[in-house]
Amino acid sequence: MDFNKAVQFAQLVNAAYAIDPTNLANATGQEINISYGSINMSYQVVTSIYANDLATDMNPARGSQRVSIGLILQAPSGDVVIVIRGTEGIMEWIQDAQFLPVNCPFLASAGNTDDGFTAMYSSLTTANPAGSPTVTSALPTLPFNKPMTSLTICGHSLGGALATLLALDVAANTKLSSATVYTYASPRVGDATFVSLYDHVVPDTFRIANRVDLVPKLPLPPLYEHVSDLVELNPIQLGIPPKVLIKLEIPCEHILSSYLYLLSLGAGGPVLGLAAQCVP
Repeated sequence: MDFNKAVQFAQLVNAAYAIDPTNLANATGQEINISYGSINMSYQVVTSIYANDLATDMNPARGSQRVSIGLILQAPSGDVVIVIRGTEGIMEWIQDAQFLPVNCPFLASAGNTDDGFTAMYSSLTTANPAGSPTVTSALPTLPFNKPMTSLTICGHSLGGALATLLALDVAANTKLSSATVYTYASPRVGDATFVSLYDHVVPDTFRIANRVDLVPKLPLPPLYEHVSDLVELNPIQLGIPPKVLIKLEIPCEHILSSYLYLLSLGAGGPVLGLAAQCVP
């Protein structure tokens, strides 16, 4: 995996986080500039992505709330990138989710997927009202400035799970070329049948996980398995004595800024800073 590209796409996911989830205005036409080392890229927002938020037992009402959760962007070269952020509800999901398997909604042969992620994925649209065109159905018809030269799908945390579902849906149900996928801190999404089909249809996947992050360890096997290919980050620098690079707290090991910090160390370029509360 190219660590510089992983940083670049994680910064685009950060751009989705920068939008208030309750801001349902479409960001179409906005410019997103990404800079890291020798990378200096400008992307234009083609459309925002909306969804019903993640419902949990602690907060079931969240599942009826529409939120801004992602962006579809295009670079001047024609490259298209879809980015999906996570949600505050992921911590409640860790505590109370029952991880019930349901049939994959868009491909009968794709086995089972987690009910919470599946419900949220099924609500993804490129316009605010529920029932608007889904991302997969809208993608071939969006008003791109140039012909699409490549497709990359990225997501952090819950967004990583949604990106995984989206990548398989696009590969199975459109004529677009298979996407390259970068996920950061993604939980497991589906069962062994889902994973086997996904790995066959979407081989260019980089599943980036902090070794001590709790979220990628859930839901547990054997009902759920991880897709390939794992790129593992280590927040503990080996030595005598070992050095802790990130405060050993669940939120600190999971947030995207910590992943950007570890990825920048791997890239060998400028080191991106940790959130102040996560400096050990």
